Amino acid sequence: MEDGRPVRIRAIVGLGNTGEKYYRTRHNLGFEVVNLLKGESEFVPGRGDYGICETSISSVKIALLKPTTYMNRSGKAVRSFLEFESLLPREVLVVADDFNLPLGRIRLRQSGSDGGHNGLASVIYHLGTEEFPRIRLGIGPVPEGIVADDFVLEYFEGSEIEIAEAMLKRAVQAVKSWLLEGYEKAAAIYNQAVEEN
Repeated sequence: MEDGRPVRIRAIVGLGNTGEKYYRTRHNLGFEVVNLLKGESEFVPGRGDYGICETSISSVKIALLKPTTYMNRSGKAVRSFLEFESLLPREVLVVADDFNLPLGRIRLRQSGSDGGHNGLASVIYHLGTEEFPRIRLGIGPVPEGIVADDFVLEYFEGSEIEIAEAMLKRAVQAVKSWLLEGYEKAAAIYNQAVEEN
């Protein structure tokens, strides 16, 4: 709440790495969600280190962003966008992968720590706050003996692909629900495991 009024989401930032070799890796799910949300609109270069797409979701005007800084410096792009648009951190919804969540689970939060995610850590650092909403998409667990930094840059394999595709569709619905119906209703539905619905 700001001044007693709910804060509306005005932009959605998908976190990921630019470049063909990172396409469809576990770490690029944030990019994939905003790509699914853009519809017929296209991304164009922004006024900072990001691509931007202005679109509407059920008549709600929204900006979609993809930082071009690589994951570890994502916060620089988010901060420059907020400064250009005079937006508050609470008005930007960040979408990212999360190796602490099992593959297929999503989690909506209005604030929180980085959870070991370098992109979220960068956003927190550059905004100077953890008080911004986010949706995290589960890609875990990290297999024993594998370094997390390597694991997140791998591709989904075998049966994982179908689970990841279903999770992306669910994440898109969660974003739309949050925008149109508010956080509480969206969280009540989408923070549950798929088998609980």
